[in-house]
Amino acid sequence: MWKGNLLSAGNNAKTIKGDGTEYLTAIMYLTPWKSAGINLCPMAEVAGCIAGCLNTAGRGAFNSVQAGRARKTAWFASDREGFMAQLVADIASFERYCIKRGIKACVRLNGTSDIRWELIGVKRGNHTLGNIFLAFPNVQFYDYTKIANRDIDHNTPANYSLTFSYSEANPAYAKQVKIALDRGMNIAVVWRSVEVQPSEFLGLPVVDGDKDDLRFLDPKQSIVALYAKGKAKRDTSGFVIG
Repeated sequence: MWKGNLLSAGNNAKTIKGDGTEYLTAIMYLTPWKSAGINLCPMAEVAGCIAGCLNTAGRGAFNSVQAGRARKTAWFASDREGFMAQLVADIASFERYCIKRGIKACVRLNGTSDIRWELIGVKRGNHTLGNIFLAFPNVQFYDYTKIANRDIDHNTPANYSLTFSYSEANPAYAKQVKIALDRGMNIAVVWRSVEVQPSEFLGLPVVDGDKDDLRFLDPKQSIVALYAKGKAKRDTSGFVIG
């Protein structure tokens, strides 16, 4: 297990399924939507995912964990340069940890947020770079997003993989779904149980997304099947299907 100031690896129930001799994922959790005074999930209301958010699943149910996420979020909001400097330090430490063990370092920055990291510049040593992904070309970054038109094609190298998150909670969100389909993005769909999961959805084949969290390994143009966890098990908004 590895732990930094903003990221940690080896203790997350979802990412640990893909951790082993080849990959290790470090993940950062902030406070989602507007719950800490800054909106880190701009599409949350349109997508209807506020009630079913994984923020309170697993260890997120503990007050101490929520307090830690709130502190990080406040730092991100009030001192962006300092926050990004610490993030660079954490990822550099994590990358060294993985290199020593002969495994690939993977990072998820949006564990419970939907920040456009591709637009936030960083400094590493004497270099000022356009985003964190350019600062660590040998690290595999990946995330889920509900913002289908994120400008990753122009601003981001190949080491950042994004999977679009589906919802039927609001007809207005259908525009985002269409953009994601037109862009050829993989789409994650949350089903209530394995019994209601089809073999095809939106005209695309369905793959099991719960066997691991390594979304960058999924076949292109796939539907990634996930199953409701935490409060999402009781969600009836349309964010959870079935």
